[in-house]
Amino acid sequence: MTQTPTDHIPGRATTGAAHPVSDPTKGGPRRTGRGIVPVLAFAGIVVAVMQTLLVPVIKDLPTLLRTAPSNATWVMTATLLAGAVATPIMGRLGDLYGKRRMLLASLAVMVVGSLICGFTNDLVVMIVGRALQGFAMGAIPLGIGIMRDELPRERLGSAMGLMSSSIGVGGGLALPVAALVAQHANWHTLFFTAAGLGVLSMTLTVLFVPETPLRAPGRFDVAGAIGLSAGLVTLLLPITKGSDWGWSSPTTLGLFGAAALILLLWGVMELRIADPLVDLRTSARREVLLTNLASITVGVAFYAISLVLPQLLQLPKSTGYGLGQSMVVAGLCVAPLGLTMMLVAPLYARIAARRGPKSSLLLGMLIIAIGYGAGIGLMDTPWQTVIVAIVVGAGIGLAYSSLPALIIGAVDPSETGAANGLNTLMRSIGTSVSSAVIGMVLAHMSLRMGPVTVPTLSGFRVSFLIATAAVVIGVVVAAFLPAQRKTARPTLVARSTDGTTDEADATGEGGVEGVGSVRGAGAAAAAGPVGSGQRRASADAAVPAKTD
Repeated sequence: MTQTPTDHIPGRATTGAAHPVSDPTKGGPRRTGRGIVPVLAFAGIVVAVMQTLLVPVIKDLPTLLRTAPSNATWVMTATLLAGAVATPIMGRLGDLYGKRRMLLASLAVMVVGSLICGFTNDLVVMIVGRALQGFAMGAIPLGIGIMRDELPRERLGSAMGLMSSSIGVGGGLALPVAALVAQHANWHTLFFTAAGLGVLSMTLTVLFVPETPLRAPGRFDVAGAIGLSAGLVTLLLPITKGSDWGWSSPTTLGLFGAAALILLLWGVMELRIADPLVDLRTSARREVLLTNLASITVGVAFYAISLVLPQLLQLPKSTGYGLGQSMVVAGLCVAPLGLTMMLVAPLYARIAARRGPKSSLLLGMLIIAIGYGAGIGLMDTPWQTVIVAIVVGAGIGLAYSSLPALIIGAVDPSETGAANGLNTLMRSIGTSVSSAVIGMVLAHMSLRMGPVTVPTLSGFRVSFLIATAAVVIGVVVAAFLPAQRKTARPTLVARSTDGTTDEADATGEGGVEGVGSVRGAGAAAAAGPVGSGQRRASADAAVPAKTD
């Protein structure tokens, strides 16, 4: 089927258009998505669990692994670094070789890493296993890409919102469950449970998730992947370990300098090759750049509450401000953060359909700011922390749901995986910055109680102020995002062999409300195998139709 968009937007390169690997004339109608959404959301929750799996036992890791506290933190850092590296790489591999295939590969690597951790008490082996677990974070952008390719327009908005918020859902649910397991069973049970969840997710993916027929042209940029990995590691290492090494130490400053040099050289290389890992010209476009910058601030806000509330809840009442709760109760008080993120996904779809994802992003960040501002004065009882978690979770859920829609509305179908991978990376950088800054604040604003040092109430409040300031900056950044245009959608009309016609929006997501139109000819290619219509015609021609 040959298709011609009637609303080509000048200045957008068309060489990156996705193309089908199967004959579009033999396909069926776009799937209803039954089974796809819950299975992909479950996969997102499973991989997100890896980020907080060991939080309940983090203070015991030096004893469990027979090592110094500074060495034990590598068990957490390895997962963070691997996840940051994996998201853009796996997204690009999915665009090139199949998103479901790469999703299964990500989950398989996670299962292997979980089993390695489950059978060892050695620090180095544990770090390797935890890095493999973190590699599965690439499943988030891959899942969003599959949804774009497979779902009908009326379901895509809420589905993407649910998939994007699975990061918070998995992290929130993991805290009380992991705490319960750690209190009543061997801590290695956490890893065997993770492996079981990974196998279950792989099985469900094989049974219910189809492989998209879309492929991006070109080859995988191996040199670009190595360069980006090196740059991210040298950037995130001093961010996560700077408080241990000293922010002015030669190691910290040297790594920051190396990161700047490596990423600069990587950027020059990516601009000169035909098939880059990350299309920096696309990333520099206003809508993509501002969305990614806003993602960093939302990442800062998301992680701050996860660092503050569990500590506040578990501090003894003898401090005068601690709430004296057990590890399990503390996890249950924070769990509404993730649950609320999941529940607001349908609300996001309605707001975005009427006002666009920019409006839902701004609303979400304003709610986050209100939640943190109120939280400064709501630290006296456990039920108050639950209220804070619910309000902040609602805001983060709206914001996280909006981000992939903004990205998808600005890139061609062939760039969906890589673009969403980069956006997920920006959120990861935000959480890393939050961990470093909030950790430094709580360490410096502390008091000594016997043999231990604990954060002060002022430290907790300053941490919430930092989160509020970060999200206010995000509001300012998001305000400059261009408004989504609903009247510029190209409409494709395919003429079938029996003379009837089918119409389809030339949007990579099937014209979902609240998601801007995809630029250029890549949209036309996407409409071929997965375009929305009442039936699939065996077409041999296409004619332009009038746009609204």
